[in-house]
Amino acid sequence: MCDTIPPGRPGDTHSRFAEAAAFHGHICPGLATGYRAAEIALSRLRSGRSEDEELVTIAETDACSVDAVQVMTGCTAGKGNLLFKDYGKHAFTFINRRTGAAIRVAANPSFNIDSLDPELAPLRARVMQGRVPDEEWAEYRKRTNRIVETILDLPAEKLFTIQEVDIEIPERARIFRSVPCAKCGELTAESRVRLENGEVFCYACSKEYTRRG
Repeated sequence: MCDTIPPGRPGDTHSRFAEAAAFHGHICPGLATGYRAAEIALSRLRSGRSEDEELVTIAETDACSVDAVQVMTGCTAGKGNLLFKDYGKHAFTFINRRTGAAIRVAANPSFNIDSLDPELAPLRARVMQGRVPDEEWAEYRKRTNRIVETILDLPAEKLFTIQEVDIEIPERARIFRSVPCAKCGELTAESRVRLENGEVFCYACSKEYTRRG
């Protein structure tokens, strides 16, 4: 992973990338991709950062890109306006509650990030194993930084397929009453409990019923 965070430059259209990198902890192509996706969404939906739930993001991945989306859009798991669908796709649907407009930004299948530097993949594999000399770490950081800079400057249509979509706007986050689990005693949202023999159990303490072997 790369620990070099490029500072924002005066007049730099990507000056907020440093903020996303600080939140994420390092820079990487995935973070840059999420940053660009969010940047595109905010521009096309004509929206600022969501203070409450003015925006909703549906993420189809739980990878690095999500952190940049949270920083840029203000759509977060804690506020309930960041929703996950575990599809394993680098794709995001952004919804403006005020206007009803929505766009889906997905990785362009005709664009391969590895093609930007074919020699990076084997180097990355060695780095991830944690057994590389300092000079290889330096080379990895340099190559990664170069790819990130490229992603930040590529035309949007090269990185993504971008579509306006007609989608039902998810309901706002709800606050549920908490009830104690009959076994562990811990308070649990009533939307996340099971009833067994007249007693309330949290998911962790309940016995899941299934007829599958």
